[in-house]
Amino acid sequence: MRIRLIDVPMDFGANRRGVDMGPSALRQAGIKAALASLGHRVEEEKRAVRVPIADHADEGDPRVKFLDPIVHGCRELASLVTEAADDGCFPLVMGGDHSIAVGTLAGLSNHYLKTGATWGLVWIDAHADFNTPETSPSGNIHGMSLAASAGLGHPALTGLGGAHRKIAPDRIVILGARDLDPGEKRNLREAGVHVFTMADLDRRGMADIASATLKDLLGGVDKLHVSFDVDSLDPEFAPGVGTPVRGGLTYRELHLLMEILGADGRVASAEVVEVNPILDVRNQTALTAVEMVASLLGDTIF
Repeated sequence: MRIRLIDVPMDFGANRRGVDMGPSALRQAGIKAALASLGHRVEEEKRAVRVPIADHADEGDPRVKFLDPIVHGCRELASLVTEAADDGCFPLVMGGDHSIAVGTLAGLSNHYLKTGATWGLVWIDAHADFNTPETSPSGNIHGMSLAASAGLGHPALTGLGGAHRKIAPDRIVILGARDLDPGEKRNLREAGVHVFTMADLDRRGMADIASATLKDLLGGVDKLHVSFDVDSLDPEFAPGVGTPVRGGLTYRELHLLMEILGADGRVASAEVVEVNPILDVRNQTALTAVEMVASLLGDTIF
């Protein structure tokens, strides 16, 4: 497989600095070598997504903080993702905070509009990121990115890459949710997004949930995108994240999920976000993230 690495050093979407260094941390953790060792041809996207220094930018509307630089960066990212997919590559986007998903999903949507293929989204995250400016308690866009991609929220975000809705809500499955805002819960229910919380995973087990995701909920789509926020893991395994929440996925649970997703054969793109090396311990979080991405892309125990 041809994998194209796309770096997005964006940290405007969150309220803590440091995730802009996430792509560098993933590279230091050996992501390129890990994927090459699996037999993949790893390519570099040499055109960088231009992101200004946060301290030099104007926050703007407190309900949608740093909207302008986020839209600018996501617009560039969308073009790079579309081009990579059109070239037959597997776009692997490395963030940055989860606001970059607005660009990633817009780019994939435009690619699939051309090909006519159907696609679904597996969103692995402690948070649903399904707020709007009206429901967000913080105004941080990394908590609005999925809603915007599903057509809800500020028009500058929902319209990025075109006026169409980028992903249908019933083709979204959220796995590992454990920190949802009250208004966000209403948004998710009204939109019809499939949500598996940690309580669901505790009751049913990862293998059953993964099977239901791939066969029952997303069985009818041609391709899958995996959006992996490292804060889906319990902070014991991923301390270097900006918004840690206790009670997350274990190392083995996430490995199993990634192995099952990879074996399905439909995963055609992915992103990994929210690695914050400032808060990490000896790059542990980035090293773990690399292992998980490798499992998604073919690394198995036996």
